[in-house]
Amino acid sequence: LKCRRIFIRRGVKMSKLELIKNTFLGAMAAAGAAVCNALGGWDSALQALLLFMALDYITGLVCAVVFKKSVKTQSGAADSSICFKGLVKKVAVLVCIIIAVRLDALTNGGNFGRNSVILFFMGNEGLSILENLGLMGVPLPAFIKSALELLKRKGNEGEN
Repeated sequence: LKCRRIFIRRGVKMSKLELIKNTFLGAMAAAGAAVCNALGGWDSALQALLLFMALDYITGLVCAVVFKKSVKTQSGAADSSICFKGLVKKVAVLVCIIIAVRLDALTNGGNFGRNSVILFFMGNEGLSILENLGLMGVPLPAFIKSALELLKRKGNEGEN
């Protein structure tokens, strides 16, 4: 059974499947543009933060799945709920950036707040990446190890 409809749109013939595909891709492009706009634009600061976020997630996953040395679980193995919480936290970071963008727009502050928030979270992600690499056994310079230990101690003191 050949039951293929041909749609003509602006003089171009396309099948129903092609129309659905093109509509989906157009909607995804519009959504991506809206998200980038809400995050203050697609600049090198945002690109670097997203790279750090992806590397942190990947190194954390490798640490748990391959090396079974995750600090998030008692067994050290991967846990789907912990992975999901990690993704939710990454989305929360992006929400913080959206808030900073809106505050910058409200106060005519340029990109000061947005860039400050991005740099803060880049630091957090970078430290997490280094911690994951250390758990995997990647040799780190002594000054990085001592800085990580100091930050951990200070973080634990702040939790009390």
